[in-house]
Amino acid sequence: MNPARRCSALLSQLCVTSRGGSTARRPLSPGPVSALGGTRCCRSGVGGGGRGAGVKETCPQPRQSGAPTTGTAPACPMGGSSSRLFGTFAQSLNRAPLAQPAPYPEENPDQDLAQTDPDQLLRECEEALQRRPARPHRHLVYPSGTASRRHKHNPAIRIMQWNILAQALGEGKDGFIRCPMDALNWQERKYLIMEEILTYRPDILCLQEVDHYYDTFQPILASLGYHGSFLAKPWSPCLDVEQNNGPDGCALFYRRSRFSLQATAHLRLSAMMLPTNQVAIVQTLICQVTGQRLCVAVTHLKARSGWERMRSAQGADLLQSLRSITSQSSSGQTEAAPGTVPLVVCGDFNAEPSEDVYRRFSSSALGLNSAYKLLSADGQTEPAYTTWKIRPSGESCSTLDYIWYTHGALSVDCLLDIPTEEQIGPDRLPSYHYPSDHLSLLCDISFREEPHRLM
Repeated sequence: MNPARRCSALLSQLCVTSRGGSTARRPLSPGPVSALGGTRCCRSGVGGGGRGAGVKETCPQPRQSGAPTTGTAPACPMGGSSSRLFGTFAQSLNRAPLAQPAPYPEENPDQDLAQTDPDQLLRECEEALQRRPARPHRHLVYPSGTASRRHKHNPAIRIMQWNILAQALGEGKDGFIRCPMDALNWQERKYLIMEEILTYRPDILCLQEVDHYYDTFQPILASLGYHGSFLAKPWSPCLDVEQNNGPDGCALFYRRSRFSLQATAHLRLSAMMLPTNQVAIVQTLICQVTGQRLCVAVTHLKARSGWERMRSAQGADLLQSLRSITSQSSSGQTEAAPGTVPLVVCGDFNAEPSEDVYRRFSSSALGLNSAYKLLSADGQTEPAYTTWKIRPSGESCSTLDYIWYTHGALSVDCLLDIPTEEQIGPDRLPSYHYPSDHLSLLCDISFREEPHRLM
């Protein structure tokens, strides 16, 4: 069976939960570009927007915003067994039952899978989500002067960072009081997550709060040409939720056609010399186009206010590990001194820019800069928010998610802007039109040209 038919057959097995009331069918072809602007966030600044000298470009979008639906339906149970689409897909790739992985599993080579057509899978996601309003429309923003740095022998590397919201936490613990429960059911929410990934098709994908890795993300993304690595939290709060799908953790995917793997490190972060419940994955990749090395890390630091010192200590521990890993990775290279392998660190740091862990990263000897500062007019200010939610304790509008990069060796060519308050809506996140309480971050980076290569 060819990939398009195979994908269609698998996806058609899912019976999409319908809701009563009138709905506007989501158009499958791009519509007019949404206007930017909107009202101010609860913090200072305006959501979204690029630099004054930057250029905005419409990123291809499968759908445009529609009116939210009315009525409710019972939420589907959690877990891979309830998923007809992704559960059947995963079972078709491996008939053996999925065993609970060890806390720090060895890297397993991806199975030799028939490739799935990403365009076909995206269309099927759109069909499954036609009763839901579309995701907020977002633009790619090009900071001033970046276009001239792009060369065909040094194409950009697209990186996506996203806390996707663990299914067990969304339905069982987080208490999003303005989000209807059926908006969180896994039967449809997984389509929204995959639709976001398929729309932008990153070369490197860094995810947090992944509790459906083995039955959903690994088999699906492997069939799309990605290699995946997963590391669960030692004591995941998901395990406290009845009918959970296992622990949540961090996942790192890279496109096999673009990179080969040199080394992987699975880290359990420490604070004051004591192991904590937070983890990180670090991989050293070799770019197939340029032959250059790139070190990529994904992490998720301790949540909640009152834990600032622990986050700072975890950040210090991660930075120390990254210094060691990048030094080891660069040893033996003829064109670079030890410690000069370019580095990208993605994660939900659970820390505002005012926290000490942010200052540690911005002042590190590794020469890191935060990519999303480039959206501001002065290039020095983070977005007003990357997460916006309403819980019983109140409304929370915060900047917690970051893409750090070695600014001496890498340049940021463009970034995906931040939706406005108006686009997010009065009930905030998550919602019928957006699957997580955190926004995805995305940027295109490229290796800075070395002087001898410009001659």
